[in-house]
Amino acid sequence: MNTKIYFDNAATTALCSEALEEMLPYFQQHYGNPSSIHSFGRTAKAAVEKARKIVAGALHCSTSEIFFTGSGTESNNTILKGAVQYLGVQRIITSAVEHHCVLHSAEFLQSTGTELQLVKVDALGRPDIQHLEILLSNSSKKTLVSLMHANNELGTITDIKAVGELCDKYGALFHSDTVQTVGYFHINLQETKAHFISGSAHKFHGPKGTGFVFIRGGTLTQPLLHGGAQERNMRAGTENVAGIVGLGKALQVAVDNIPDNREQVYHLKQYAMQQLTELLPGVAFNGDTSAEGSNYKVLNVLFPFHPKAELLLFNLDMAGIAASGGSACSSGSEKGSHVLMAIGADPTRKAIRFSFSKYNTKAEIDRLISELVKLFAPAKTSATTV
Repeated sequence: MNTKIYFDNAATTALCSEALEEMLPYFQQHYGNPSSIHSFGRTAKAAVEKARKIVAGALHCSTSEIFFTGSGTESNNTILKGAVQYLGVQRIITSAVEHHCVLHSAEFLQSTGTELQLVKVDALGRPDIQHLEILLSNSSKKTLVSLMHANNELGTITDIKAVGELCDKYGALFHSDTVQTVGYFHINLQETKAHFISGSAHKFHGPKGTGFVFIRGGTLTQPLLHGGAQERNMRAGTENVAGIVGLGKALQVAVDNIPDNREQVYHLKQYAMQQLTELLPGVAFNGDTSAEGSNYKVLNVLFPFHPKAELLLFNLDMAGIAASGGSACSSGSEKGSHVLMAIGADPTRKAIRFSFSKYNTKAEIDRLISELVKLFAPAKTSATTV
């Protein structure tokens, strides 16, 4: 039987061995509560602070600006809801292609009285910077702009430096969901004028259930969760020490190897595009696929019409190949993608997101292509005999 192949790394990634090794002692040996003042607690606290220092170093910010959370979703909720409730934000500008944890939070806030405006996006999923400036210039309301760094379904990159400069010009707060890019791109918060960004360990080969939020000094909001003084009063609840340790180690490994990983993974993406184009006539790609404008691990493929296209994900899974039919967090659902609708993708054709990692190989791409060619082979007709 063929070994299973995993091409859904934008949804979650395999835990790297370095992170696992670093985490193990914190399950049974160093199990103290970081809030305790005895030696067990101090050991756990030191591990949490070591991880915080790694994150701050990777992002070029202060350790006092990093707060650990349970996920990227929690981080994004903390910022959007905290900005409205505690920072006086009266208007949120975002886009129709954001992750649901941003869109649904913004829609909830709209239902409670916050103004919500959507910046236009082009056919590749990029926000229209000129339209953003028009929106920013047309109101004196305190505004939070929330635009993701790389789209989780398309891979299209947003120029967050340019967005940050524009927000600075008009006195708006800027939040970017960087869950898909932390650990894959160098993010320098000394150069990028973002007030808030978010990350999630399981996207860069760390453990699930651990994330972080960057809150620039001077824009401190209030916690989403209440009940304790953990994370310098910003996130109540006993810290997931092992998870935070794993986050720190996984991020360190990822950032140290960005150039090599980028070359390897983008080569796989280019190879997949080349083979698909040559061997499956009519195939197309959603989003920006250029080296400069895309997340090198994500490839969203629009397949030609075929009787088997609707069951494509199912057939690939039966062949031992995992991929996603839309948003990572809706991979078990066949509902239409809000992202593909927003960019005007052909709704009658099947789209699948393949997302690669450093653990994938060219041989796995070859097997994927082979399975797709078989699935899209012309239907055989039986000969009629007289």
